[in-house]
Amino acid sequence: MGRRPLPAPGLAALLLGVLAGAAQADPCADLPPASVTLERLEVPASSHHRHGLEALQKLGAQASRPGHLVLGLTRGQAVVSYEVKLPRLLDASGRWECASPQLTLRYGYRPITIYVAREFPPGSCAHKEILAHEQRHVEAYQAHARRIEAEIRATLQSRFAGQGPWRGPAHQIPEQLRQELEQRWVPYVKLMLDQVEPIQRAIDTPEEYTRVAASCDGEIARALGKRQR
Repeated sequence: MGRRPLPAPGLAALLLGVLAGAAQADPCADLPPASVTLERLEVPASSHHRHGLEALQKLGAQASRPGHLVLGLTRGQAVVSYEVKLPRLLDASGRWECASPQLTLRYGYRPITIYVAREFPPGSCAHKEILAHEQRHVEAYQAHARRIEAEIRATLQSRFAGQGPWRGPAHQIPEQLRQELEQRWVPYVKLMLDQVEPIQRAIDTPEEYTRVAASCDGEIARALGKRQR
């Protein structure tokens, strides 16, 4: 009976390496890759005409320029919300786990509300002129939300989708993730949304106030004169 040849030393080392790698395979690798989905909220603006000039002065007191009456006003509410799916694996001891966040974050301005003083009823030239001005504010909200989308997406993907699974003591990852989102990322996105305010103020220049007030062959000026009597 012939003797079976022994494997070459190099081949034996390779086989041992493969077996050791299989035994040490990371079960967390079976989790789906972490992901970030960003959804920009886009809703049509709604118009309201129930407030008179006096009420609009109070509503727009912080945004208006001194010495100018508020004929119309646009308000956008910055909102941020999120939804998380969190596939997890628990180790055999029950003490440790790994997880892969699947984050969906929604952001934008909702609602966006346009107010036009009731002294300028729908269908009038004054109403059309004031509404056209306020529509510029609506477009500024929408354009800003689009402008910051790429930066928000890149930042969140770097944090959540650019790394491997989260690992830690069992049953603690969901709360850690919630706290991080609430304390860091929701305020971050809201801060980005609030950067629209200087853009909005730049629309309401003294020249624009004067132009709108002088439009419609004095219709607006006459209504303001009646108010001041």
